[in-house]
Amino acid sequence: MSSRHRTNVTVSGAVVGALLLSACGIAGAGQASLHDQLPEAVRKAGAIRVGASFTAAPVVFRTPDGRPDGLDPDLAAALEKVLGVRFDFQDVGPFANVLPGLLGGKYDIAMSGVTDTREREQGVDKEGKQVNEGLDFVDYFMAGIGIVVREGNPGTITRIDDLCGHTVAVKKGTTHDDLAGRQVKACEHGSKPLKVIQTNSDNDAVEAVKSGQADAYVTDFPKAAYSAQTVGGGKALDIGGNQLQPRPYGIAVRKGDRDLRDVLVKAMNQLVMDGTYDQILAKRALTAGAIQNSVVNGAI
Repeated sequence: MSSRHRTNVTVSGAVVGALLLSACGIAGAGQASLHDQLPEAVRKAGAIRVGASFTAAPVVFRTPDGRPDGLDPDLAAALEKVLGVRFDFQDVGPFANVLPGLLGGKYDIAMSGVTDTREREQGVDKEGKQVNEGLDFVDYFMAGIGIVVREGNPGTITRIDDLCGHTVAVKKGTTHDDLAGRQVKACEHGSKPLKVIQTNSDNDAVEAVKSGQADAYVTDFPKAAYSAQTVGGGKALDIGGNQLQPRPYGIAVRKGDRDLRDVLVKAMNQLVMDGTYDQILAKRALTAGAIQNSVVNGAI
């Protein structure tokens, strides 16, 4: 799922939660619309409940007046038009709550910049132990790892191995939290210990770097770039090195909800085909992460 060049255009924001029943997906002769292919419970409710942690600009966050904003809410608003149901966002607090809440049935899907990994698909922990039934992912974007450092990169941190001998901030429950845990062991072998600070939000991690409590913050590259561009007027933080290890973001769906999963794949691919997807990514300056088409469980 390599990225490709996307047309640089803009699109006006849509309010997530607007009931848009007039455009329910294009269907061929004798073929049910995408709305009609949704599970009966979703059609009756007129809504898909979405779990999200509003702590990850520019992917998902809140405007000053409290409205959902970012890449994921933009895509959800576009999917509303295709499927003819609302996407009702629920704030789950810290990111670590997102996937447990979905597995526990608190909402129908999760859209929160969730990285699709084999471990999450299979429901195993970092040691390979089975901890849940696993999840399916409707992949829609590619994002690598970014390392946020103070302006000028005083620690000369450009790779994961460069973290040894430093203090790194990570958001709890993320793939970066797992990565930092693995790196602690690697750094021990080189006698350059790595200290890890776990936070509940990007803001807390960024503040740890700004204040000198941490030397770096490891996160998804789009979030790292956004922090470097906006914090302190773009003069407080830098990106250490290039984007590393790109992986897909996916809409997370429970294994038992395959009908919903399959309709979401079709709807996302309709957005890709009709150009709406291009427009949304261009609006957010995220075209570098564009996919050719949405697939299920494309973790690499």
